[in-house]
Amino acid sequence: MSRRCELTGKGPMTGNNVSHAKNRSRRRFLPNLVDVSLSSEQLGRSFKLKISAAALRTVDHRGGLDAFMAKAKDVELSPRALNIKKDIAKAAATTATA
Repeated sequence: MSRRCELTGKGPMTGNNVSHAKNRSRRRFLPNLVDVSLSSEQLGRSFKLKISAAALRTVDHRGGLDAFMAKAKDVELSPRALNIKKDIAKAAATTATA
């Protein structure tokens, strides 16, 4: 399983460990990923996702999973999250027409 946020696409970065003597060795900076289950009000169910802590704050700030997915870019989302976004959009369209 890759260490990548399913909602924002945030992944590992590389850099240097720098000692006091300025010796440099390569290292990886891993994102702070958490397993959460987010509920969709449009679909009436919850989804288990592996997302970064920053993405979790953004979901809360925007008002939930449905609002986040409405503004999310398709290229940043994982294939599973993209399917969730399409399902939410379909449900929103059927409620808007009814």
